[in-house]
Amino acid sequence: MKTPIITIVGRPNVGKSTLFNKIIGSRIAITAEEAGTTRDRLFYKVLHPVIDFFLVDTGGLEFGKGENSIEDDMQTQARIAMEEGDLILFVVDAKDGVHGQDQKAAEYLRKNVQKPVLLVVNKCDQFLDESKLAEFYSLGLGEPHQVSALHKTGIDMLVDNVTLSLRERHFITKEDKTYDKIIKWEEAHTQVAMVGKPNVGKSSLINAILNKDKLIVSEIPGTTRDSTDSLIKHEGKLYNFIDTAGLKRPGKTGKGVEHFSALRSMASIERCDVALLVIDSSEPISHQDQAIASYITEAGKGLMILINKWDIPLDDIDHSGEVKKDAETAKRNVFITKLKHRFPFLSWAPVIFTSAVTKKNLHIIFEQIDLIINEQKKRIATAKLNTFLEQMVQEHPPTGKTKIKPRIYYITQAEIQPPTFVAFVNKRSAFHFSYARYIENRLRKEFQFTGVPIRFEYREKER
Repeated sequence: MKTPIITIVGRPNVGKSTLFNKIIGSRIAITAEEAGTTRDRLFYKVLHPVIDFFLVDTGGLEFGKGENSIEDDMQTQARIAMEEGDLILFVVDAKDGVHGQDQKAAEYLRKNVQKPVLLVVNKCDQFLDESKLAEFYSLGLGEPHQVSALHKTGIDMLVDNVTLSLRERHFITKEDKTYDKIIKWEEAHTQVAMVGKPNVGKSSLINAILNKDKLIVSEIPGTTRDSTDSLIKHEGKLYNFIDTAGLKRPGKTGKGVEHFSALRSMASIERCDVALLVIDSSEPISHQDQAIASYITEAGKGLMILINKWDIPLDDIDHSGEVKKDAETAKRNVFITKLKHRFPFLSWAPVIFTSAVTKKNLHIIFEQIDLIINEQKKRIATAKLNTFLEQMVQEHPPTGKTKIKPRIYYITQAEIQPPTFVAFVNKRSAFHFSYARYIENRLRKEFQFTGVPIRFEYREKER
């Protein structure tokens, strides 16, 4: 099911980040008086009673004022966010009135963006009089929505108008008769997102699995601009493969939607059960690959790493097949070492060397997806966990950073998908940060959880 994307745009320092924080209910964006604080787009899924949506905060939108590359990046990202979003919240400042940049931005929105725009007049400590309202009506974007993000007035009414507009655009709401049917359909099919940088071979891999050219495949990076679903039946089971546009590092400058497709890809990661991170074996592992992996683990999704284009010939080997096999094994071991260095936090993720051209190891993908799904749903009995805890503490007692001696009373598994463990303790602040990592490593050694991120937290036991 497509989750709508709402983008917040406006010139710097009109309160976009404060509005973002108030709508999502937590302080994620940095808010400050200094203009241009929000350097990159921030992305958050809002769970709403009527319809869930992704909310995106952007850097300041200015016209003809790019003084340096960072400012240019911010403005480019804001424009691309408008192109990728399904609804736009255009924020202006009630105290400043209509600024020249507001007029240019409004003109751009009217001429170039074919989607709903809600004009949000922020910093309204009291209702505006008719003459002041007329000034904002002059922007030609319809009725101004008066809010004060700082004091959280008018926010609920604004969100109601957002959900109403999405309903009018025929997005499926939780009140629709088809909503439950779609949810059941998605739950009945394993959702698999193919993600990675542009031009690593995501579409080619899906085509090879499908055994037919359903998706657009091109040498031009970013051919897939939106997510495309492909239903695949394998050994009686149904898998929905979601091909996504390649993610780019947020600060990378470029022109066109193909350079900034992170929003759709992030939405696909949120929607999937298992994400397949595709890496091009012929290129160095990059910071972008690390960022994508972090997106997946933070979302609590299953993860498998596909080292694609593993069909590049070993030119210096022309002897027997056995020698070639040894050479490939050595090459694979070298790449695994690089992976461990670049992804030290992903030792639990399966790694498969694939080729869309020769279809190498593609059959293994389904086996690993099934394994990861089972691991996501694994639940460890509390009694078994505490036997494990007793042995672990005996071998390596918790280290402290205060005068209070850290003590774990018991541990339990609170959730599945992803597996979430809670350790009830005497004082959370008494534990050294490294001990939580130690517990996670021991949990994996004892209970595996292959391909699945683990969440762990300390919780103080009530006295």
